[in-house]
Amino acid sequence: MGRRKETITYPSGTISTSLNEGSVGSGLDFSPSLDAGATVAEHYRPRVSYYMREQAGNFHYGKQHPMKPHRLTLTNHLVLNYGLHKHMDVYEPRRATEDEIREFHAEDYIDFLKRVTPDNQAAMQACFSSFNIGDDCPIFDGMWDFCQIYSGASIEAARKLVSGAADIAVNWMGGLHHAKKYEPSGFCYVNDIVLAILQLLRYYPRVLYVDIDIHHGDGVQEAFYTTDRVMTCSFHKYNGDFFPGTGAIDEMGSGLGKFYAVNVPLQDGIDDRSYTQLFKTIMTAVMDTFKPGAIVLQCGADSLGCDRLGVFNLSIAAHGECVRFMRRFGVPLMVIGGGGYTIRNVARCWTYETGIVCGAELPSALPDTVYRDFFAPDYSLHPQLSGRVVNHNTRAYLNALTARILEQLRYLKGAPSVQMSEAPPDIQGFLEDQERHEKDVRAEREKEEKEDRAGRREHLAELYESDHDQDQEGD
Repeated sequence: MGRRKETITYPSGTISTSLNEGSVGSGLDFSPSLDAGATVAEHYRPRVSYYMREQAGNFHYGKQHPMKPHRLTLTNHLVLNYGLHKHMDVYEPRRATEDEIREFHAEDYIDFLKRVTPDNQAAMQACFSSFNIGDDCPIFDGMWDFCQIYSGASIEAARKLVSGAADIAVNWMGGLHHAKKYEPSGFCYVNDIVLAILQLLRYYPRVLYVDIDIHHGDGVQEAFYTTDRVMTCSFHKYNGDFFPGTGAIDEMGSGLGKFYAVNVPLQDGIDDRSYTQLFKTIMTAVMDTFKPGAIVLQCGADSLGCDRLGVFNLSIAAHGECVRFMRRFGVPLMVIGGGGYTIRNVARCWTYETGIVCGAELPSALPDTVYRDFFAPDYSLHPQLSGRVVNHNTRAYLNALTARILEQLRYLKGAPSVQMSEAPPDIQGFLEDQERHEKDVRAEREKEEKEDRAGRREHLAELYESDHDQDQEGD
């Protein structure tokens, strides 16, 4: 087969990616002890800002709910005990204000989030169907406070990039990509990603959003579906039934945003080689075509092998390789969390990726922390996670998928021309367009719900009453 080499120049230097034409399923094998050919140019020493708030890990969705904020506590303890705080600036962010959250979310929805509590939820039961409250998105103690904390961190991270005080900003509390303007969805109540991107758009003409969560980043895609200033690119499982049921390859955007939504629908069991080569091939083309001023990378860890809601075979090294690859472009980068429901592996993954953005090599043996027992029996940063699900992503499927996406990118006549300024003159028009789009989406959703209220999609097999890992995590 023919082999070609593409070269892109970015602030950090020149990046060359070798692509096997018609051979996406092959590529370099790599393990945690290898760099997989993704070394960082020595002269590129990014300034990293890291956002953490101790109480963020103390919130609790419910006894059997798969979302466990405690994973943030595990992550921060590993990060600190590896000494990574010495390589970055660590901040305790403030809470997002109502006005900041109102930049995307509707007033009545914000008012509901502020007022509802476990104590008064019975009296507010009539609002639950309107705001999609249920098993996926329950009412829990401190819910509004939790939303303000993780959203405030993402907003502050975005502002740190805009100010030029950081090259990379990390907020593992954020990444809640399913939340919609008028309602929560998929464990997500406030869409901190949209709020952060709106901040970035005040300075950067173009922002790229990349999502490697196993679930489609539907809330972010929907928010920016009609603009050419934000390109969304999501790598996820898709079969029409897997939550959230969106993310088909033909969802490309509309209006000015036509072709600016890139969806990479994958099947069960994709492995390290296939995923990383597919990711690098597509992201090379995206960066070359769109030329973003800033990147937001959502690192949902439910795409790892052995995740209780996931069906991929990715190792922590492969997941981290995606972070490493995007770091190499030298574009202002915001790294955020997302899904991940086997929390010991979420903490390992996000710690490893914190090391990557800092340029630090981490030993595989985990440092001692008060939570050491969570990582038994191997106490390793890189446990064996791959090969437990049959890979249904054939070479032919991945080749066709790649060709289709590259063809979509060729339809773009070039990155939109928006003059750099402190506040682009069209920002208000952009927000007004988004408002009109949201009204249309909400009207269509309400129509569908009236026709078939029972047809709402939910996570499949999301509650695991006999799961020993959840038992260990406690009530």
